[in-house]
Amino acid sequence: MLEIDNLRAGYGAVEVLRGVSLDIHDGEIVALLGSNGVGKTTTSSVLSGLLPAWSGQIRFKGEPIAGLSPQAIVDRGLIHVPEGRHIFPNLAVRENLELGAYRRGKANRARNLERVMETFPRLRERSGQKAGTLSGGEQQMLAIGRGMMAEPDLLILDEPSIGLSPLLVEEMFALIGKLNESGLPILLVEQNVLQSMEIAARAFVMENGEIRLSGPTAQLMDDPELKRSYLGLA
Repeated sequence: MLEIDNLRAGYGAVEVLRGVSLDIHDGEIVALLGSNGVGKTTTSSVLSGLLPAWSGQIRFKGEPIAGLSPQAIVDRGLIHVPEGRHIFPNLAVRENLELGAYRRGKANRARNLERVMETFPRLRERSGQKAGTLSGGEQQMLAIGRGMMAEPDLLILDEPSIGLSPLLVEEMFALIGKLNESGLPILLVEQNVLQSMEIAARAFVMENGEIRLSGPTAQLMDDPELKRSYLGLA
């Protein structure tokens, strides 16, 4: 579904990504993990065309997409839900969702809207409410729901648990698992290592712009370096 090979990128003269390679197969959740500032969001920004790649290859559904505009990447079905939600606070919940189908999914907008409402019942309850009045967890649901309106073939979720209470974090990860049950592949970009690995099939752990660890999550959970560095276990 997605292949990244030796990707390099950065800002100005500062190189952030130093030869990142990873892949996502159809139907799986893959976690891109690491602490703040290691290059996770830079990776997702390059994948969605918001930041140019300096070198390396990006193939989505077998076709190269490096250098394409964000609009062209969306049209191909690669949908990015960015960190920070970026909802339209003065528009109603329903209006925010409908804007998700602006470039892709217009023909099935009503059907997709109903699907989102079924997945996130609280959005149905608040469909006429201004998005800016929602709680943090509800705003994150709205951001993901808006992404779903574009009929993604692959969904990138960038830090969906950031700023949420522990209870809402649990709920958010359960909802992400539910989205994947229909076969939707998801790249989950997260600092929350433990809970991400509980729902992901495979994980890539990033440090200083490079992939340091990768493999099936069940295998990585027993890795002494990951336990020491990210889980606080000896």
